Amino acid sequence: MEVKISIDKDFKIGQVDDNLFSSFIEHLGRAVYTGIYEPGHPQADEQGFRKDVIEMVKDLHVGLVRYPGGNFLSNYNWKDGIGPKDKRPVRLDRAWHSIEPNEIGIDEFYDWSQKAGTSVMGAVNMGTGTIQDAGDMVEYCNFPGGTYWSDLRRKNGHDKPYGIKTWCIGNEMDGPWQLGHLTADEYGKKAVEAAKLMKWTDDSIKVVVCGSASTSMPTYPEWDRVILEHSYDWADYVSIHRYYENFGDDDDFLASFFDMDQFIKTSCATCDYVKALKRSKKTMYLSFDEWNVWYQQRKEPHPWVKAPRILEDHYSLLDALVVGGMGITLLNHADRVKVACLAQLVNVIAPIFTEPGKAAYKQTIYYPFRDISLYGRGKTLLAQVKSPLKETKKYGEVPTVISSVTWNEEKNEVAVFVLNTSKSESAVTNICLSSFEKAEMTMRTELCGDLSAKNSLDAADTVKAHPVELSQADNKANFTVELKAASWNVLLFKVK
Repeated sequence: MEVKISIDKDFKIGQVDDNLFSSFIEHLGRAVYTGIYEPGHPQADEQGFRKDVIEMVKDLHVGLVRYPGGNFLSNYNWKDGIGPKDKRPVRLDRAWHSIEPNEIGIDEFYDWSQKAGTSVMGAVNMGTGTIQDAGDMVEYCNFPGGTYWSDLRRKNGHDKPYGIKTWCIGNEMDGPWQLGHLTADEYGKKAVEAAKLMKWTDDSIKVVVCGSASTSMPTYPEWDRVILEHSYDWADYVSIHRYYENFGDDDDFLASFFDMDQFIKTSCATCDYVKALKRSKKTMYLSFDEWNVWYQQRKEPHPWVKAPRILEDHYSLLDALVVGGMGITLLNHADRVKVACLAQLVNVIAPIFTEPGKAAYKQTIYYPFRDISLYGRGKTLLAQVKSPLKETKKYGEVPTVISSVTWNEEKNEVAVFVLNTSKSESAVTNICLSSFEKAEMTMRTELCGDLSAKNSLDAADTVKAHPVELSQADNKANFTVELKAASWNVLLFKVK
């Protein structure tokens, strides 16, 4: 199989926002308790946060971490999680059939984010919560002092405000599984009033309104149109969520990128319709604040306990390739997708996995996410990819090989990410960088092998990216490389 990737520095898609490489921690399963927080663990710091997890998060260079939910958000009172720990109430988390001890709240999570080298993407309850609750939370977190809520934060040990700049107004409010579920009109009106109260408390913040929870919802995309007609003037982003799983056809699964691409285009079209309807000059951006592989068909009944073992998917190399394809898609829509959160970060459908009292390790999906976060900075270029097509049952004909290209002008560096979805054929690939005066390949890695292979506590490095021998260019800045069957590839070039 022969493939050609043509790259022209003048053909730009858009600037990559640092928040495209964000993630998500919800009070769900073991994401918080025995995930990021485990007092008494050999690696626990003075606040009970696991230092081994913090180091792995630092290595991902995560922009934002969305907190505290998720479905958990719609029945959560943030005021339960502040003040002396021994006086905090223990609550039922009805979203995930769990016991919530409220040992971790916004104060502790802010501290954790600072240690992990990331920022908080706040979220306010639009289910059982009120717009006043939302405004109070912004005041508590962001107002310097001299008011009830800001002084209470100072009394609780944080003199300086947190400066949380991005806020989700609710979560998946069109979902009937959501506590306090609303119609589009009901949510649109409530979201506007919440946004006003929040922005009138801190006019520097940006807010995300809830788009439809899934493309499979009967409300999609009509919900998005209705809520945007209410909130367009106040919102900065509309959220979109999408998960994929393997239903038994690997080719369909590997082509998940195609569905994700169509989803983004439809969401943008809906936003642009409302922009035209309102005669607005503002472009609405997308916050893809939940995306990942998630095997939702697995049912996990459990009793009422703290931090139950739920949604703990153990990922294979095949899953990692799919995540790589999704990462390529996000980069190729960098002009409109400005925030994207891999959901989630630790234990729950996550790149990092821990065992209580034991070590942490990197799941297979850690590697493609880290690759795009480390090297996918700068501007996305519109690469022309000539690839054979392959037939899938679910999506019809899709490209066998896909790619995204970023140009970091500060570093004079071009990064090329390539996914070969063929399970049987390698791809002899020509990469043309002739629009640059000079190009030199400086790094190349690949992720490939047994598609069913997984990492574990006892075999943490079964699946990981490996360096590959570098190639030299011909006199026209063409590089020829062979990409193995079913492989995720990263190539870096120094350019002028």
